[in-house]
Amino acid sequence: MTALRSQTTMKNTNCRFSLSEFNPGHLALRLLAALLLFQATSFGEQVPFRRAIEMAIHNSTAMTAATADVTRMSALYRETRDQYIPQVFFGSGLAYSFGFPLGEPSIFKVSSTSLLLNQAQREFIRSARSDVRAADLSKEDKKGQVILETALSYSELDKNQASLNILRQQEDATVKFESIEQQRIQAGVDPAVELTRARLNTARIRLKIAELLAAADTLRVRLSQLTGFPAREFETVTESIPRLPEVSQEDDLAARAVAFSPVVKSAQELATAKLFQARGEHKQLYPAVDLVGQYARFTKYNNYDQYYKTFRRNNGAIGVEIRFPFLNKGQKDHSEAVYAEALRARKDAEAAKEQVSTETLKLQRTVAQLNAARDVAKLEYQLAQNSTEAIQAKVEAGQATLRDQQQAQLDENDKYSALLDSTYELEKAQMQLLKQTGELEQWALSSH
Repeated sequence: MTALRSQTTMKNTNCRFSLSEFNPGHLALRLLAALLLFQATSFGEQVPFRRAIEMAIHNSTAMTAATADVTRMSALYRETRDQYIPQVFFGSGLAYSFGFPLGEPSIFKVSSTSLLLNQAQREFIRSARSDVRAADLSKEDKKGQVILETALSYSELDKNQASLNILRQQEDATVKFESIEQQRIQAGVDPAVELTRARLNTARIRLKIAELLAAADTLRVRLSQLTGFPAREFETVTESIPRLPEVSQEDDLAARAVAFSPVVKSAQELATAKLFQARGEHKQLYPAVDLVGQYARFTKYNNYDQYYKTFRRNNGAIGVEIRFPFLNKGQKDHSEAVYAEALRARKDAEAAKEQVSTETLKLQRTVAQLNAARDVAKLEYQLAQNSTEAIQAKVEAGQATLRDQQQAQLDENDKYSALLDSTYELEKAQMQLLKQTGELEQWALSSH
């Protein structure tokens, strides 16, 4: 499509009128207007396609959020794993006491506890590790979505700019034809209704221009949000868009997409995490052993030395705490509920696999249909070009009117706009298919 869009700068055939029909004053005004338009648009910053993709990956809020999710899940995994590392607490139990000591007032106290043997915690660690992998895969999927959205927005904006070039040429031609038609009406050659028809053509073109300008502004704002470049200054570079690879209808792209898909892999990791979590909840009913330790330095004013013959200021204990769950119906019910969630997660993973396979096959066949539609639009445009050339020859021979020439030119430009639209729809489907098969990033960051 790069070559196709670059032709718009060369389509100056929209004003195919004889030189004798030009007004020198009008021509000077139009040249001045064109110069001012060029100066107004030349201040925009041209952003190559690859640069836009790189900046979107770096600046996108979706990527920032996905990175935060990975960081959070990694921290939760470390928190679960670190339960085996002793936790040490330092404190003091200072208090005034009289009579028989009722507590353990001490100058300071150090206590420590950690897991020593806990089968449930091991399952929770495996579950957290799977959650981290799922978050990483989700981040990769978000990255693909950001690249796809940026590429589609960039390509659509580039297409809109090419269409606007055509429409502005059409507008110039119709405005000039209005002037000619008005002169013909004043000379009594054409009826007054012909001027209304000419003005209607101009109004229709200006409506299309307004629609495209609104769409282009929206695309610039979105690209600005994705890349960080100012919206008003964002200009595309047609030649920087890489050529899309051909899509074979014989390849099993559905199987390739399923094997690559971060969505499928993330769903599978989440199902695995749920299964480990369910096992951990069930193993909460198993015996567990904790390592505990404590040290305290007692004061003398707490009367310990008066009531205990072997009073010592330094005291400590180290050992294990063994727990044997005997009756915990609530925990058993909870583990059954989590097992049901694990089953649901496994079915969700299977559904994601089926969805990716179906969507990929549908895109693969859609590309074939859109490729055929693009060929039809190309042939229709070629026929319109031939028709315009034939009408031009008839006008020069006096066998056709300027109205016929204008209508043929408008029809040619409409066919060219339709060709741009069909080419973009084909490229859109090809980009979506590249994302499904995992080749989008390599294509987007390639040279040409």
